[in-house]
Amino acid sequence: MKIATWNVNSLTARLQHVLDWLAANPIDVLCLQELKMSDEKFPLDVFKAAGYDAAVFGQKTYNGVAILSRLPMRDVAKNIGGFVDEHSRVISATLDTPIGDVRVVNGYFVNGQAPGSDKFAYKMRWLDGLREWLRAEMAAHPKLVLLGDFNIVLEDRDSFDPIGLAETIHHTTEERDHFKALLALGLTDSFRLFEQPEKSYSWWDYRMLGYQKNRGLRIDHILVSGPLVPLAKSCTVDRVPRKWEKPSDHAPVTLALGG
Repeated sequence: MKIATWNVNSLTARLQHVLDWLAANPIDVLCLQELKMSDEKFPLDVFKAAGYDAAVFGQKTYNGVAILSRLPMRDVAKNIGGFVDEHSRVISATLDTPIGDVRVVNGYFVNGQAPGSDKFAYKMRWLDGLREWLRAEMAAHPKLVLLGDFNIVLEDRDSFDPIGLAETIHHTTEERDHFKALLALGLTDSFRLFEQPEKSYSWWDYRMLGYQKNRGLRIDHILVSGPLVPLAKSCTVDRVPRKWEKPSDHAPVTLALGG
């Protein structure tokens, strides 16, 4: 089973990129963030023709998440239970897989803008709500994957400039403490289960030749619960789509799980 996460930064602009990537990488599940489209605009028929059913939680202009799956999906839920939020940021589903039922939680985490801002305070509240809700989700679903655009750099090696960017957005102690609290629930960063190239990132700024100079951040993550750790076979960032014309600023991250 292969599952991937990709912030496409507008599905309208990047639909053909997604279809091309799926054709070249026929994975089982693809979780998308930043659809920037309402539910009725989502191209269900197009993905159906490509072999994928979709669970969608869209929002006009901003946010929006979706799960594309070749595997049967059920018990779809939207946003964080118990946390009132006007934004479409989380969609969850239980998948019937060769390794048993797997609960997939796809999140577009709050950006936060800047420490001390109202949006940063919202990010802290959102992360609190996510953690408490996930605690119950993990109790109900032993095999769980939390993945998406976290908008958090966990370690210094996940940033091209950890010293210069220290305590700026995505790099703050508060954000990292929240990330560590998610791990403390019993989740594992699947990317770090494997030896990885130095300076491995999943996002590069469009400005100042960010990609060309590899001035990136690793902010797209796939976390797995304890029962899935021994089943993890690989976790990789595919930089190829970032080289395409008019790309997303994020690259897909893929986890392979086996029995």
